[in-house]
Amino acid sequence: MRIKKENGRLSVPDAADIVYIEGDGVGHEITEKMIRVLNAAIEHAYDGKRSINWRKALAGGEAIEKTGCNLPDETIEAIKDSLIAIKGPLMTPVGKGARSINVALRQTLDLYACVRPVEYFEGVPSPLKHPENVDLVIFRENTEDIYAGIEWDEGTEDVKRVIAFLRSEMNVNRIRFPETSAIGVKPVSKEGSERLIRAAIDYAIANKRRSVTLVHKGNIMKFTEGGFLRWGYELAEREYSAYKEDNRLYIPVPDGRIEIKNCICDAFLQNILLHPEAYDVVATLNLNGDYVSDAVAAEVGGIGIAPGANINYMTGAAVFEATHGTAPDIAGKNVVNPLSIILSGVMMLEYIGWTEAAESIRNAIRKMIASGYVTKDLWLLIPEDERRSSYLGTAEFTGMLISSICEI
Repeated sequence: MRIKKENGRLSVPDAADIVYIEGDGVGHEITEKMIRVLNAAIEHAYDGKRSINWRKALAGGEAIEKTGCNLPDETIEAIKDSLIAIKGPLMTPVGKGARSINVALRQTLDLYACVRPVEYFEGVPSPLKHPENVDLVIFRENTEDIYAGIEWDEGTEDVKRVIAFLRSEMNVNRIRFPETSAIGVKPVSKEGSERLIRAAIDYAIANKRRSVTLVHKGNIMKFTEGGFLRWGYELAEREYSAYKEDNRLYIPVPDGRIEIKNCICDAFLQNILLHPEAYDVVATLNLNGDYVSDAVAAEVGGIGIAPGANINYMTGAAVFEATHGTAPDIAGKNVVNPLSIILSGVMMLEYIGWTEAAESIRNAIRKMIASGYVTKDLWLLIPEDERRSSYLGTAEFTGMLISSICEI
């Protein structure tokens, strides 16, 4: 049965239709493992009274083989119908060829918030002395900035026309090498910025977080990055009754207050290494968010165990995903870590309100990793004198995880 958005809330049937896309490379392995884990957790948590009806949709290499298109219209319609989807990694060409399928999904479905929670599991190797201090959620704007970027290649007639217009009509004189420049334009809107920041603030309130930090480069880009910052502060004051105290901005909540603050992106990348405990919920534009989310993930084990979601909080539509690449060099070798997509599945269960099943998976993962049962990627990062004798393969890790879920 379909999940619907009714009266501002998700209406989730006990037998819920959810779309899945296997993905390319290691996608087939990890997506199948994720489905097994979620099915086991749901069965265990609800004694068979709830279930997911998994609906397969095509994208990427398999879609090209079967339909000649890397993102068929049928896949978009299936996600619109089910409202919720989860997918494995999809191949994105670099420098030439078709644009990213991931970007196309986000743009077509208007999934404006890329949500990346970052938490530490005891036993995961980390370059930080105190990785347990890392506990934050990143809200990255998903439809503007470079994702909606417009470009003209160097040497083309189009770029010559753009440069000529900028110089003659707009009095732009800062293009240092106009004869050999490519030109790019990135749109950043007040509406797009506000809905992203609103989602971050709402999340902070709902989850009793301490602060929301707006990360930007407004010291250089005054009207795009700077606009994001300015619109965020104005939104907090207008819609959340934010007030100033000692030159700081706070939103009042029933059990205290949430601070609204900001940080320039390059300083933020330093601060999350030195003082990760200073940050809680982060809202930022697209390109900054790309850097920030992967950098913070590296502090707690890397993107191999980093979950992610792309959400439109107004329509309810959401696509959860493995955040890493397709890794074709290890596909089919039973060594890939399935936790990125499994933890994305945990996010999905939390999103639809099936929190008991979600928590059973998270607790089982904590138990396994703390006991040293990990896949090859994490095992290689553990000092030799602290390792178990060997690592678990993808299938073995999944089997042990399911057994652990059923024991909890």
